[in-house]
Amino acid sequence: GFFQSYAVEVDIKDASNATCLYADWMMRFLITYESNNGDYKSTTLNLSSSVTHNGSVCGNDTQAALVAVQFGEGHSWSINITKNNETYQGDFITLTYNTNDTAVFPDAKRKGPVTVLVKDPLHPVQLNTVFVCHNSYLIEAENVTQIFWNVTMQAFVQNGTVSKKESRCPADAPTSAPSVPPTFANVTTASTTTLSPSPTTAPKPVENPDTGNYSLKSGNKTCFLATVGLQLNVSQDKPLLININPKTTTADGACGNTTATLKLNDGNSTLIGF
Repeated sequence: GFFQSYAVEVDIKDASNATCLYADWMMRFLITYESNNGDYKSTTLNLSSSVTHNGSVCGNDTQAALVAVQFGEGHSWSINITKNNETYQGDFITLTYNTNDTAVFPDAKRKGPVTVLVKDPLHPVQLNTVFVCHNSYLIEAENVTQIFWNVTMQAFVQNGTVSKKESRCPADAPTSAPSVPPTFANVTTASTTTLSPSPTTAPKPVENPDTGNYSLKSGNKTCFLATVGLQLNVSQDKPLLININPKTTTADGACGNTTATLKLNDGNSTLIGF
């Protein structure tokens, strides 16, 4: 099941008390961490009901705007946004999670804050245009998957008024199915697909999944090999079977001295972690 996640609204004012940066969004983080016995555990970090935005700034032609939020037991997230001619764009996203938060990271081997820096992959947005993304999109880096949805954001707001002109993310394209923010279960899975067979019609049998070959490299050496066919059986109001298509699935992860992590992404918001 999904944990409670709260929306964040940040409305930054300039010296004249006019809105210069506005953001309203939801996010959660899927994190893999090492426990004291050397095993790797998966956890979900959600926003708390109390969020501050200390350090957020408007930005201008020469200084980046910054949205910075702090939540929970020493966790924080920020994105700096740069202006270039007639567009603005997210530059770097910084997440700091605190493994001293034992409710989220029980038995963590590494204690204290851990910072993950990742480049924002989204395209530039025209000035005087608000960026909107209702469906979820993912950013992965360093054993952390960041999930965002219900996003409304405009930097360098003109005349103190958020624009009515929208720039939509690719996930909101008409051909995209509504997405569900992922969570960690026994495996890390989430799907945007729903199956609603007619009550009077027997569901079509799902064929066996195709076998995929997945590998990871450490430097120029292969450190992880997996040959496997994958089918997910998701418990919902009605059973849902999902075959993972090797042709559209990418492999990522990392190999350590005593452990290895393989993450498979089918490009449709379904994530599986080994």
